[in-house]
Amino acid sequence: MSEKHHKPQTHQSTVHDDREAKPGLDSLAPNDQNWRPTPHPTAPGEEPTAPGSIKAPDTHNDKLDALDDHRKGGEDFALTTNQGVRIADDQNSLRAGKRGPTLLEDFILREKITHFDHERIPERIVHARGSAAHGYFQPYSNLSDITKADFLSDPEKKTPVFVRFSTVQGGAGSADTVRDIRGFATKFYTDEGIFDLVGNNTPIFFIQDALKFPDFVHAVKPEPHWAVPQGQSAHDTFWDYVSLQPETLHNVMWAMSDRGLPRSYRTMEGFGIHTFRLINAEGKATFVRFHWKPLAGKASLVWDESQKLTGRDPDFHRRDLWEAIEAGDFPEYELGLQLIPEEDEFAYDFDLLDPTKLIPEALVPVQRVGKMVLNRNPDNFFAENEQAAFHPGHIVPGIDFSNDPLLQGRLFSYTDTQISRLGGPNFHEIPSISPPARIIISNATVCIGWILILIRQTMNLTQLTITGREKRLRQPSAGDSNPTPSG
Repeated sequence: MSEKHHKPQTHQSTVHDDREAKPGLDSLAPNDQNWRPTPHPTAPGEEPTAPGSIKAPDTHNDKLDALDDHRKGGEDFALTTNQGVRIADDQNSLRAGKRGPTLLEDFILREKITHFDHERIPERIVHARGSAAHGYFQPYSNLSDITKADFLSDPEKKTPVFVRFSTVQGGAGSADTVRDIRGFATKFYTDEGIFDLVGNNTPIFFIQDALKFPDFVHAVKPEPHWAVPQGQSAHDTFWDYVSLQPETLHNVMWAMSDRGLPRSYRTMEGFGIHTFRLINAEGKATFVRFHWKPLAGKASLVWDESQKLTGRDPDFHRRDLWEAIEAGDFPEYELGLQLIPEEDEFAYDFDLLDPTKLIPEALVPVQRVGKMVLNRNPDNFFAENEQAAFHPGHIVPGIDFSNDPLLQGRLFSYTDTQISRLGGPNFHEIPSISPPARIIISNATVCIGWILILIRQTMNLTQLTITGREKRLRQPSAGDSNPTPSG
């Protein structure tokens, strides 16, 4: 290979001018440096909040306002069936006589038991253990010269977001602090529809082709004969797979580094992994890789700490995220872009479309273009976290796919598994993952009518009042996915 092929390459920004993009700086920045309003984390309590996770009005946004139609408390609602028929009693079955057998015609009994039998959903095959938060994203400047995506074109616009952090291997009840890759999935509720940025805390993945994904997951999950280990992948089947697939070694090294033991979700980077395309109004495309940079900085646990925390506080990361938001110490991340003109696809000695290869930041610096703030906890863990569904195929105008073979496979797999996990093809009507209310869905000919209660409650008991005769006011359970209509 000639000497010129070994020389470091400089990347010229095509975003605003012909200046060389220097490592650590941003070619998007004007000379006055006013482009970045908050270069440091916001001090705790600087943004006013009220006690509790429902921090009105300061943390409200368009999406949360739309969800208010589905938020019902247990007060002042008469006890009814799922069809809205008022009933006086849901604690005593209908019997044939005082001590006779229970009657099959007791539709209240049948409805209540049937609902209970079906209220849970299967956990995710991977990323089952997770925690989530609401917030907003705001760009620093108008990026319409590289993308026509509306949410990146107005520095004054705050786009509602919902973020879910997760481990990969373990089940929903596994510990937070095991050595594992972490998921970092962001849902943007834009005016043009849902955009999901579904990534991890490492910039690359284990495999190049989606055809290998089922084999990889089977190797990562617990050994089939005794379901060990739970929460991490250090077992013979995994290492056998790694030895047979050398392409996995790059991400294995990331997993075995400090990145595999983040100290907090608030100090964890995120990456979109794949190369996407940004397209402007003139149709010009630019390759992009997405990054999330925590303003609190990066921090990791040491191995001894993680082992102790796994036993002492398996909810360590979930607790840390929740309590920080409750205290007003909102996690903040900057969105970074690595931009390469499409015509430079073959200008490097690595494949831009290979998800097992990162793009060195020394060659293509990360340009920080906006900030995300997580300022509100979910009001119902099941309805908002467990039923959350992210999909790399959810894009908006101005963002497009590349020919990355792993990305192409994910475009099919996510919808397929969500149909199974969430009970049918209409799962997109779940309020917490539905598009903004002003968007009309073209496939709404048949509607199964998802209505979810998002309720912050302290008791899971039927409230009783005595007013001449016994009446009961219904307070739905936290997992109630088929609640009583209000009218």
